[in-house]
Amino acid sequence: MDLKDTAAVITGGASGLGEATARHFAAKGATVTLLDRDATRARQVAEEIGGHFAETDVTDEPSVSAALEHARAQMGRITVAVNCAGIADAAKTIGREGPHPLPLFQRTIDINLVGTFNVARLAAAAMQDNTPDAEGARGVIINTASIAAFDGQKGQTAYAASKGGVVGLGLPMARDLAKLGIRVMTIAPGIFATPMLAGLGEEVQTELAADVPCPPRLGDPAEFGRLAAFIVSCGYLNGEVIRIDGALRMR
Repeated sequence: MDLKDTAAVITGGASGLGEATARHFAAKGATVTLLDRDATRARQVAEEIGGHFAETDVTDEPSVSAALEHARAQMGRITVAVNCAGIADAAKTIGREGPHPLPLFQRTIDINLVGTFNVARLAAAAMQDNTPDAEGARGVIINTASIAAFDGQKGQTAYAASKGGVVGLGLPMARDLAKLGIRVMTIAPGIFATPMLAGLGEEVQTELAADVPCPPRLGDPAEFGRLAAFIVSCGYLNGEVIRIDGALRMR
C-alpha cells in the first residue's frame, strides 16, 4: 500500500507518538484524520498538516462510530487505522495507601485495551467496503502496545496488563480479518520522548536513557511514525509485534 494513497485515522493524534505519526504520514502524502479528546491541540495539529479532526472518546462506541463516519466523509475512505491513544498511570498492587485502586486499573484497561479494540473493529468494518488492490488488500490496522507488555515494572500492573492485552489480540484479529484483506500489526515501543514521559523530569529521563543499550537515548516519536509508515508499505507484514526499543530489556 502506497502511503501517498493512504487515508488514515490516528487516535491520540494530538500529541506524542500519534502526533508524530500523523505528521510523518501527511508529509509523505497521506490524508489524515486525528481522533483525540483534546480538541484544541488536535485541531491545531490537523490544520498544520492539512488534515482533519474528530473529537473522540475511544472507549465509547457512538463516539468512535461518529468519528469514523466523519473521517470517511472527509477523506472518501479509510485505509489505515493507527491506535496511539492511551494512558500510563502508575500504582503498586499494594502501596502506602493500600491496595491498587480498582477504578484506576479498570480505567487503564478500558482506554488502552478496550479503546484499541473498539477503534480497530469499527475501522475494519469501514475498510471492508474498500476496493481491494491487486493483492486483495483493503486496509491496515496498527495497534500500539509497549515493552511493558513483556517487561512490566513496579507500579505497572494496570499498564502492563492493558498492553499485554493489545499484544494478545493482534494475531487473532489478523486471522479474523485476513479474508477481507485487512492486515493487523502491533508496535511495542520502549522509552520514548513523549509528553507522557516528560512529566517524570529531566533527571529521571536521563537515567532511563542511559539504560538503553544502543543507541543510549530516548526514542524519537518520529521513529515510531516512520516504522508505522513502513508497516503500511510492506504488505507481507501481518499478525506480528515489532519492538522498537534500542534493545532495552527492563529489569
